[in-house]
Amino acid sequence: MSIINHLRTLWQYRELIRNLVVRDLKVRYKNSFLGIAWSWLSPLLMMIVYTLFFTIFLRNDSIKNYPVFLLCGTLPWGFFVDSINQATGSIVGNAHLIKKVYFPREVLPISVVLSNLVNFLIALPIFFILALLSGASLSWWILLLPLTMLIQIIFTLGLALFLATLNVFYRDTQHLLGVAIQAWFFLTPVFYPITTVPQEAHLLGLTFNAQLWLRRLNPMASIIASYRDLLYWGAPTGLDFLLRTAVTALVGLVVGYVIFLRYSSRFGEDI
Repeated sequence: MSIINHLRTLWQYRELIRNLVVRDLKVRYKNSFLGIAWSWLSPLLMMIVYTLFFTIFLRNDSIKNYPVFLLCGTLPWGFFVDSINQATGSIVGNAHLIKKVYFPREVLPISVVLSNLVNFLIALPIFFILALLSGASLSWWILLLPLTMLIQIIFTLGLALFLATLNVFYRDTQHLLGVAIQAWFFLTPVFYPITTVPQEAHLLGLTFNAQLWLRRLNPMASIIASYRDLLYWGAPTGLDFLLRTAVTALVGLVVGYVIFLRYSSRFGEDI
């Protein structure tokens, strides 16, 4: 079956995706005292911790309205990390469904990413409220925000499909992912501006542009920098890098989906 036919079948199961997204959201807030307010409280708590650290303990006055600056990075990064962590175990964690009921297996990681997208959209107003209260100005470039979000969704879906497949056959994937995510966090400009990365760095006798290669090799670095350009700086400074990241995200989605489809028929045997 071609990818086009798979996509048509997937569209026929769109109601199932919607129901799984609703289920995930209900489970997330079930028996929670604060309920949906956790979507706002969690990023605010992280913002407070990092703000205290980088404005008091490791004082840096070069960044104005640091809490606003920080939320530009922590909100999309949280969406990415939660999506990847949960999607990686989505096939194994739903073994009882896969063995009993037929449906396109890609529905599971896709629904995870979409439910975290909803959670991200719920939390996003916190940024705008904080920006208004702190006096930060927003420009018309913010209208490009849906484009940056779309690129992140595409990149996240491709990686989620690949990791969900890998985790079926190698259960250590989910454990190693935690270490990789931690390293990835420090290699992504979440709590620092990407401009602080040196343009001339030295490693093993080689001289290279660290800022340039960080954007090239780390799609999330370019995506987070784009969020910050639109929401904090007020003008895009790396639009060419974002377009390259869009191409990378599309290629990653196609590759991830092809790998997923190739091995999905074996999921029932290996889980």
